Order: sequence, then C-alpha cells, then structure tokens
Amino acid sequence: MEKFIIHGGRKLSGDIKVNGAKNSALKVLAASLLTDQEWKISNVPQIEDIFHLIELLKSLGVEVENGSKGIYQLKAKNIKATSLKLNIAQKLKGSILIIGPLLARCGETFFPQSGGCVIGQRPRDIFLSGFEAFGAKIKESKQGYCLTTRGLKGTKFVFPLVSVTATETMILTAILAKGKTVLKNAACEPEIVSLVDFLNKCGAKIKGAGTPFIEIEGVSFLKGGQHQVMPDRIEAGSFIILGAAANSPIKVTGLNPDHLDVLWFLLDKAGVDLEIGKDFVKVKPGFKLKAVNLKTHEYPGFPTDLQAPFTVLMTQAKGISLIHETIFEGRLFYTDSLNQMGANIILCDPHRAIVHGPSKLFGRRLISPDIRAGIALVIAALIAKGESVIENVIQIDRGYEKIEDRLSKIGAGIKRI
Repeated sequence: MEKFIIHGGRKLSGDIKVNGAKNSALKVLAASLLTDQEWKISNVPQIEDIFHLIELLKSLGVEVENGSKGIYQLKAKNIKATSLKLNIAQKLKGSILIIGPLLARCGETFFPQSGGCVIGQRPRDIFLSGFEAFGAKIKESKQGYCLTTRGLKGTKFVFPLVSVTATETMILTAILAKGKTVLKNAACEPEIVSLVDFLNKCGAKIKGAGTPFIEIEGVSFLKGGQHQVMPDRIEAGSFIILGAAANSPIKVTGLNPDHLDVLWFLLDKAGVDLEIGKDFVKVKPGFKLKAVNLKTHEYPGFPTDLQAPFTVLMTQAKGISLIHETIFEGRLFYTDSLNQMGANIILCDPHRAIVHGPSKLFGRRLISPDIRAGIALVIAALIAKGESVIENVIQIDRGYEKIEDRLSKIGAGIKRI
C-alpha cells in the first residue's frame, strides 16, 4: 500500500494551480447518461473517484474516450446494463447520481449500498423517498435496491435536510420526467449552479439553481454539448490554509475567490494577510495567528470539507478555538491524530472540539481516514518538526490529483513510496 513520507518544517513558496472540482466533475459525468448524444467534458481532475465513476459508466455501456489533460468524450447511445456493479459502486458514494438517469432512460435499475468516506451518516432514505415521489417502485433486498418505473412523472419534493448530492440526484431524475418538478430546501452550492447551467445549454429547463427553490420542466431529450469543469474551491481553500499554517508566500491560481468568502472572512479574523485577485489568492507571510471559532454550514456557509484543514491551522493560533461540525457526526475523530503530533485538542462530542494553541507539532506515523482529514494530516505533517509517514493515501488520491508532485514544486518535502 502506498504512503507519503513527509519531512516537515521546510519553507514553502511559489504558485500552485487549482484543478477541476471533484464535486462538480462527478455530477456532470454521471449526467451523460441522460442523452444518447456526445458530451465533451474538460478540466476533469485525474483522481480515484473519477476513475471509479468512468469505470462504472463503461460497465453500463457508455462509450468513453479519455483525451489528454483531463478531457473526456462520452456517449451513452446504447445502455447495455442497468445494474451498478457492486465492486465499483461500493467504492463511490456518488454512484447514486446514476440512478435517476437510468430510470429515465431504461425504466429500471439496481444499486447496492455505496461507499466513499466513512464520516457519519448519509441518510439513504432521502434518495429513496425522492425516487418514489417520481413514481418509482422500490424493492429492497440484502444485496441492495431494485427500482422500476413505467415512466417518471414530475413531482413536488421537499428535502428534510439540505443535501448537495440529494439535490443533484433529484435534478437529474426530473429532467426527463413528464411534467413539472418543484424541489424545496435544495442545496445552493456553486457546483449545482455549474451543473444546471450546462444542462440548460443542452436543452434542460431548470430554474432557481443556487437557491432553495428549484423548478424543472421535463423535456423529452437532451442534445450534445461541451463543458469545462469549474475550479475546485475545496482544493483552493486547502492550499491557502497550508500557506497560512506554514506562514509562507503561496499563491493559489485558477480559482474563483467568490466561492470562498466565508473562508476569507475567518482568515482575516485570524490575522492572515491575503492578497485576493480576480482568479488568485496569495498568502503574504509575517502575520501572527489568532484563534477564531468555526461553525460549518451549508453553502454559502463554511464548507464542512475545509473544517479539518482549518482545525490544523488553529493548532498554530494563539488562544482557544471552538470547532463546531454541524453537518457530519464523527468528522472530528481525526483530531486524535493531531494530538499524537503534539496538538492540544479536546473532543467534546462528535460535533465539537476545543483547540488550545499554539502547539508545536512533531512528525508521527499516521493513517488517512478520509479525503479531507487526509489532506489536513498532510498540512500538519508539512508544518511539523521531523519526519511523518501517512498511510492509506488512496483516500487522499480520491480528491487530490498528484498532490505530492504539486506540493514538491512549492518546496514541500514529500514523496510517495
């Protein structure tokens, strides 16, 4: 199994470019099942989750041509299978995005329990209730769920809690459904707006993306098109937090700063000196970090995916910080690894942690539990004294493309073995 060897404490400097957004690319690629015409998708990150989804699409009969530099051409002209392969789907939480398009095109599908990160409960009931609202019949077995329909029909669906993946799944289910669909309490993330903008260019009729109220008029088909995946705001935030934690002049390029206004606000309160441009953000070293409290929230609030990196930053800040994770219980369990490195963090309950700083961190042997905690441990190792070994890096590879090569270019002492 591959691992990272990291020699911490080195000064970092230079530019690092943001790749395409994982949480956007997955949804656009899954949506290719809605049409029998060709889509060309560019700026797709070359990461494990993308590879799993492409493998899953191919197993269903989608023709996929992988060009250079993250360009994919997809054509779902002949869908040869409607059951998701167990060994692939269980590696990828986002596999459920495929269900709506398969129901619309084929009238039936089967999917097992999906995988991904183990960071708390992700209620499957929301998705099943949504599919039923569109007229699908569901049979549950030990192996998974069998769904059938004689034709999807537009519906009114209210999300019991805000969920990005559930919102996107119901959008994809509604596009080819007959009649009008109204989604209430929908998620508002920019990845949803980007997906809807592209779908509308291909012939969909969707209004309200980026708000809690989305209306969709069903259409009979979608046409082909081209789309460039938006920049990854989570990756951008991770790199900026690294620069702040290392107090180093790191310039992150190719991002949309408007997607991370809450992060910039909190970093300013913490004393971080930033230069924010049209498509870049630069850390200007020489500041002293001050402790600030953090509470995650659905967009436009602070992203749960940046909570772990920000907690690492607070271990270097003077004072006491309260980290409140409101979205996933259990997402703070990685703090035990930070304590092993010398941090002073008290885990109050599965949702809250108190960070006492500043703390000197020291290299340790660690295991990456999930994507975002994994990159947080990389950040901690880079600012720690001595050598760290991070195992299970395939979890980090699920969200960050060739991270060791990109960090090495800005001076990080990191290598994969």
